[in-house]
Amino acid sequence: MDFQLSEDQRAFQDVARDFAAKEMAPHAAAWDEEKVFPEDTLRAAAALGFAGIYVRDDVGGAGLTRLDAAIIFEELAAACPSTAAYISIHNMASWMIDRFGDTGLRQAFLPKLASMAHFASYCLTEPDAGSDAAGLKTRAVRDGDDYVLNGTKAFISGGGRSDVYVVMCRTGGEGPKGISALAVPKDTPGLSFGKQERKLGWNSQPTAMVIFEIARVPVANRLGAEGDGFKIAMMGLDGGRLNIAACSLGGARACLEVAREHMGTRRQFGRKLAEFQALQFKFADMATELAAARLMVHHAADALDRGDAEAVTHCAMAKRFATDAGFNICNEALQLLGGYGYIREYPVERILRDLRVHQILEGTNEIMRVIIAKRLLGT
Repeated sequence: MDFQLSEDQRAFQDVARDFAAKEMAPHAAAWDEEKVFPEDTLRAAAALGFAGIYVRDDVGGAGLTRLDAAIIFEELAAACPSTAAYISIHNMASWMIDRFGDTGLRQAFLPKLASMAHFASYCLTEPDAGSDAAGLKTRAVRDGDDYVLNGTKAFISGGGRSDVYVVMCRTGGEGPKGISALAVPKDTPGLSFGKQERKLGWNSQPTAMVIFEIARVPVANRLGAEGDGFKIAMMGLDGGRLNIAACSLGGARACLEVAREHMGTRRQFGRKLAEFQALQFKFADMATELAAARLMVHHAADALDRGDAEAVTHCAMAKRFATDAGFNICNEALQLLGGYGYIREYPVERILRDLRVHQILEGTNEIMRVIIAKRLLGT
């Protein structure tokens, strides 16, 4: 066991931290306030290899590991969790095409996704199929060399803007074994979008329903075999959960630093806040929770990289713990700042709003507990 980052990992950690500080942090508040999807900044991140972190290099990916991705996403999220999270989702969808698409599909889609000339979205959730993802109703019926796709996906990050939609749909009977995965281009006739959702956070990325009405998609756009879609979706989510957990680490770390600076300068009752033992204890607990969460995320990422038999459990544990801890640390930081934490002049309230959804998406934290319990108890 070696808890030190390698020389290469420290190098791209520095690159990500520098990029986040210079290209993301100065604009994050405006992106949130004005609901800007920062395409130029995203493409600048892609030029550093951040759009295909664990996509193979023959199609423009960086060919790095899940642990490498966790390190990068923590740094990006320290500046803007919302934008970092979209990059995470783009990476997840791109990896699914890379891992399960055939040579033609990989070459058709991935070079432009790796450069973010095109953006990608992951489409699993439906209006009536959230945590019960295997109950999805979107259906694809085979018609010659095409599937005819009908149905609606909900809460899709990048909805209306992304160029490629990785869609889980029913090609067979009920349950998970009847689900397949298709890569659907934005210009597909019959594909349309709902209104842009008004959200608590994640305002630097668009979110909308994705609607399919007699949309014809080539069979060649299928990922893996027919009936493999649910398995593919869940494998994508293992990495997605780690990425979102890492984004929670970055947001929490940024809030912890703001709180530390505030405690060192703010005076009440003739003393700095940092001199009050009750607040020292609170801050110590926040720092400890962050360190513990980071260890869990890195351990789970390493397990996924190694193909550990218990990687799914570790990913669920890390996602549950890190996203809960991340939100709680932000909330405690806001409390330490008092009224200053509640106003938009400071980044804490924005980061808190962004991190709240991390406890819901990529599988709610209640579903993470279900996964953990089933795998440990065999139920």
